[in-house]
Amino acid sequence: MDTTAFVSLLNEVGISHVQNGKIGEAVRCFRRALSRVNGGSSLFSNSSEKGKIANTSTPPPLSSSVRVEVDSASDSDSELILAVDDASKSDNNNSNKALYVYQRDEYDEGMYAYSLPVHIDGTCEDDTRVSATILYNLGQGLVRQGHYEEALDWFQRALTDIQGSQQKLAGAVNAVAIQHNIGHCCYRLGQYDEAMKHYHNALVAVCGLGLSELDLAASLNCIAVLYFHNSSNEVEKATEMFGRCLEIRQRILGPDHVDVATVLNNIGRIHYLRNEYSEALRVYKDALRIRRQQLGSENIDVAATIYNTGQTHHQMGELNEAMSLYQEFLTVAKARLGSEHRDVAIMYKCTAQIHQERNEFDIAKQMFEKALTTGRAALGNFHPEVASTLNKIGNLSYELGDMTSAMSYYKEGLKVERVVLEPDHPHIMVTLTNIAQIHKQRGNYVAAVRKYREVHMMQVRISGPNHIDIAATLSSMGLMKYQMKEYNTAFELYQEALRIRRDHLGESHADVASTLNSIGLVLFKQEQFDVAKQCFMESLRIRRKILGANHRDVAILWYNIATIFLEIGEDDEAMKYYKETLRVERHALGPDHHDVVLTLQHMGQVHQQRGELDQALEYFREALAIERKKNGDVHVAVAKMLNLIGNIHLQRAEVNDFMNCYTEASRIYKRQGQPQETLVIAGYKFYALSKNHPECAAIA
Repeated sequence: MDTTAFVSLLNEVGISHVQNGKIGEAVRCFRRALSRVNGGSSLFSNSSEKGKIANTSTPPPLSSSVRVEVDSASDSDSELILAVDDASKSDNNNSNKALYVYQRDEYDEGMYAYSLPVHIDGTCEDDTRVSATILYNLGQGLVRQGHYEEALDWFQRALTDIQGSQQKLAGAVNAVAIQHNIGHCCYRLGQYDEAMKHYHNALVAVCGLGLSELDLAASLNCIAVLYFHNSSNEVEKATEMFGRCLEIRQRILGPDHVDVATVLNNIGRIHYLRNEYSEALRVYKDALRIRRQQLGSENIDVAATIYNTGQTHHQMGELNEAMSLYQEFLTVAKARLGSEHRDVAIMYKCTAQIHQERNEFDIAKQMFEKALTTGRAALGNFHPEVASTLNKIGNLSYELGDMTSAMSYYKEGLKVERVVLEPDHPHIMVTLTNIAQIHKQRGNYVAAVRKYREVHMMQVRISGPNHIDIAATLSSMGLMKYQMKEYNTAFELYQEALRIRRDHLGESHADVASTLNSIGLVLFKQEQFDVAKQCFMESLRIRRKILGANHRDVAILWYNIATIFLEIGEDDEAMKYYKETLRVERHALGPDHHDVVLTLQHMGQVHQQRGELDQALEYFREALAIERKKNGDVHVAVAKMLNLIGNIHLQRAEVNDFMNCYTEASRIYKRQGQPQETLVIAGYKFYALSKNHPECAAIA
């Protein structure tokens, strides 16, 4: 048997092993065939037959770890998970860092379009083409083993062998298939720019070799997927190419072909990314119908589309539908991937989030803990997905008011993030902000400032001193300094935040109004009342323009302005603004809101200080009626209002009335465990008087 015939035989045996799933045997056959081509003179010059070919590019770690923050001022990302539906755009370098994107072999995006080894028949007598075909088939085997770096080397050698040959030869591999596989390996290694280059080369070669429209569609799909994952967010280009690919495949293959379902699934991801959930759901359901029909209910690609459909329902607030699909995905994933696979952990986290949204907190925590245990088993203790789950549990603990547990989980998540992410990664900043939030809730303002300052330094290093996100951090630091009564520092921080926000957002933005209000509060504490009033007035102007005259945030400004007038002794002006506050609060919050009670109380106290006792009594009684309605007759808030009303009666010398009020208030305080000194009589605390009736005197 001559060499070509023997090589062809080895190649056929290797292909047979591939078809039977014996990939290791197939790779050995292809390697043996290579050793016979041209005497194997140059094929293994750089490596041993069993070793991997070195590649200059090291694949970066792959992850997706985002979490929901506990404070509105925190930076936020949006989380899309699983290889089949990731659209995280946090990364600014798509070729060197793939930390936010899952790309895994389990799910089909259509990137591995030329996945079959190639036969050699008697019509191919060109040794170079035979060599290229064997090299190509060896690469195919290594791809199936997940050895992308070594496979990439063999595909590149195959491409070199046929370089300059543009004709399509029977019984041999062609440039389109090789370029596609090089692109696929680069894609799996996170080398998106290289992948794009080779898929574009394949597109050009399709025309040069006169291949079919289906070859054209395969290249269009792959390039569109790369546009989809590109951090520059070239979604329009992706949409156009997916559309052309879908038209070709539906026309040639029919509407129910599995390749049609693949591109439909990809199009659904585009709609999801654009928040077009109804369109995404329509496309996903079509893809799911085809995949179920063609692949069966237990196929992993069916599971992928099941997840995508469930995720879309979740975003639409259709929690029952989402939960049902998540459970279906779990069933398939456990059977196909194992119970300790990373995507099983992710799905536990998804179901936990639904339970959390349903306020089923105990079940949510159990599911988050299962996600954490499974994730650690699959990925180890130090992985971005583990950090994400830790922070999710921290968020849940925070929501439940368990600050100790929340702090513990955040700190543990931060420890993981510092190991697996670059030092100034946005997720680290979010975790630091969450930790600062807990310090703030606990009144540990010094520690909170320390964390906010750390976030600020990271933001400046990444984006420079004038980035819009920095304003939120400066505002948070300003609030802490305000609470610490360091008003000069607070003023400087708020002023810098205001400058950045005006530069980015203009003069009439809600965040500008909020910062002006904060500056006004600082100036009020510094007794710079005129300047404080100007800040409040400007904030009021902006909020009325943006929110309308009857918004709660507008009422806050009316109240603050009223307080300044009261402080400078202009009671009439103060009452005018308090009345406007009350009007807006009743409209925006309803007649029984706590803020309405507070405003009524303040208005009553102003009248009381002016000696207008009838008007004061009117406001206090209205506030008392609301408190009784909301809280019942034995609430501390009721006792406080009775105390205020009793003081009015005392000033008017209405003995029976003030004693009735004091007695009822005292009994409520005692019942609620309040100290004896709680009752305040006519503005003074009476320590020596018994607030209970004395015992009767003994009978003489």
